[in-house]
Amino acid sequence: MKVRILVWSILLVILLSGCGQRLVDFTIISTKNIDLSRANTFERAKSRVTGVDMVHWIIFIPTGVPNMEEAIDRAIESVPGAIALVDGVLRSKFWWIPYLYGQQSFIIEGTPLIDPSLASAWTEGQFMVTIMDKNGKVLETKSVTEEEYKLLHCKFTKGPS
Repeated sequence: MKVRILVWSILLVILLSGCGQRLVDFTIISTKNIDLSRANTFERAKSRVTGVDMVHWIIFIPTGVPNMEEAIDRAIESVPGAIALVDGVLRSKFWWIPYLYGQQSFIIEGTPLIDPSLASAWTEGQFMVTIMDKNGKVLETKSVTEEEYKLLHCKFTKGPS
């Protein structure tokens, strides 16, 4: 009886295990155009950021393909004025409960490299509006007046701010 429980326990652990792999350590990585002639003005952020692009597996069918570029973009765009990540790591992770559910993802972690001229554009006004596409990718971020903000806020929340 104890042997049977041990065998089932080992099988369960094997079936529920995942796989993670460190793909690359990098010095600098970016999906943005960088003017390297101004590299001496760039600043490192004080904290690290993480970007993830993940897809789900339902039964045995993936809902898409994880994209390394999306993970990088999400990490960079999480910090105003960031143009690249430095001193980081890219990982791939996958786990699956056979014939039920699983996840596959790219995870990138690094220190943002900030272009002060771009960061200052983010802090011009007190009110900011971000326009995104249907997938949640940032298309545009701009500074607006308080009146414009209140109009947009009422439009999307159907009430005063």
